[in-house]
Amino acid sequence: MIGIINYHMGNLASVVNAFAKVGEQTKVENDPEKLLDYDKIILPGVGAFGDAMQHLQKSGMDEAIKAFAASGKPLLGICLGMQLLFENSEEFGSHAGLGLIPGQVVAFDTTKFDHPLKVPHMGWNELFAQKNTPLFEDLPKDFYLYFVHSFHAVCDDKYTIGKTHYGYGFVSAVQNENIFGIQPHPEKSHSNGLKIIENFAKL
Repeated sequence: MIGIINYHMGNLASVVNAFAKVGEQTKVENDPEKLLDYDKIILPGVGAFGDAMQHLQKSGMDEAIKAFAASGKPLLGICLGMQLLFENSEEFGSHAGLGLIPGQVVAFDTTKFDHPLKVPHMGWNELFAQKNTPLFEDLPKDFYLYFVHSFHAVCDDKYTIGKTHYGYGFVSAVQNENIFGIQPHPEKSHSNGLKIIENFAKL
């Protein structure tokens, strides 16, 4: 069974529906003590990093997620959920994350260009696969997905499985052994996104 973590930071219905479209049953889970009962978990999220971490800490879900990650079972963070996997974020101050992937979350640097970048980065853009990973199985080396975000991850190339260009290149997908993260929304990305969801379900 695949668990989708509910910590009141996003529309879970679209994630549930996307897994249903590829024939996979999921359950929305509020109880941190039940996380280890699942074969795989999804950490979705829309909103601010600091608020999200407060919700996770208040419920004890933060430590439950770390315990799940340590079990070796597959974990996938989506959008804000990917950002929460990192050590810290500079969004509205400095906030500690889950620390499951070394690196930080930073704002788009809009000062580099004559015409400043529009933030948030919103819409369809290409993800360029950086290495072989089961998450991108049967997808081309570059493919379009749907993005909505104002901050992005910075990490070592050893954890980077996907990059995207918006003014400059940034990390858009990561993997640290059994821990995966993807900045765009696969549940909103039609066939390419559904393929990623299907691949994760097969792990």
